[in-house]
Amino acid sequence: MRSCCVLAMLVLAACSSKSGTKKVRIAAASDLQKAFSELGKTFEERTKVTPEFTFGSSGLLSKQIEQGAPYFMFAAANKEFADKVVASGHCDGSTGRLYARGKIVVWTPDGGPAPAQLSDLAKPEFKRISIANPEHAPYGRAAKQALEKTGVWPEIESRIILGDNISATMLYAKERNVEAAVVALSLAVVTDGGKSLPIDVSLYDPLDQKLVVCGKGEEADAARKFADYVTSPEGREVMSRYGFTMPAP
Repeated sequence: MRSCCVLAMLVLAACSSKSGTKKVRIAAASDLQKAFSELGKTFEERTKVTPEFTFGSSGLLSKQIEQGAPYFMFAAANKEFADKVVASGHCDGSTGRLYARGKIVVWTPDGGPAPAQLSDLAKPEFKRISIANPEHAPYGRAAKQALEKTGVWPEIESRIILGDNISATMLYAKERNVEAAVVALSLAVVTDGGKSLPIDVSLYDPLDQKLVVCGKGEEADAARKFADYVTSPEGREVMSRYGFTMPAP
């Protein structure tokens, strides 16, 4: 019932706009590509406002926003980068909210070696292993933390291939340029074939993901409505199908 009310408000707001906002530009972490694409399609059908997504690593997207990139919502893969664009004055801290908690897995393509546990990545058959760049990708940071806590990082560091973001990291494995990749569960669940090994969540800091609205005007208003939809019961149900859970209060 509550989600119906949220969507009714979205439709009413879109229809009552004087000039009829046609698009809203959104910067979003790469782990959201499939989930946000589905949410965006439904949002557009119901409001006639088209979300235009730019997916990438949270750290690089935050830098773009700080340099003046015209995004009206930033959905980061952690809290830190969302808070950073608020601190720089480019986004509205009052709009900040947690919208998902992500998880990481080891994904391996069919026909190749598959680890039974995370420490198996130290075995010689895993000649190349991809993770997202931990300098600017929260999922890469989580991957490195898990590998360090497991004790295998010193053994495999020379075999690590860094992806610019978590989607690029997954692509390395799908194209068999590496034997294994540590990726977002949200990407693994929508990939045909392959095998996924869940990674114990106690091995890395919680991937509590936060969004904020940026700028002013009609696009910012549309961004607030999209944020409302993402965090509505219907939006959360969609997110859950991609492996996301809700962060603890």
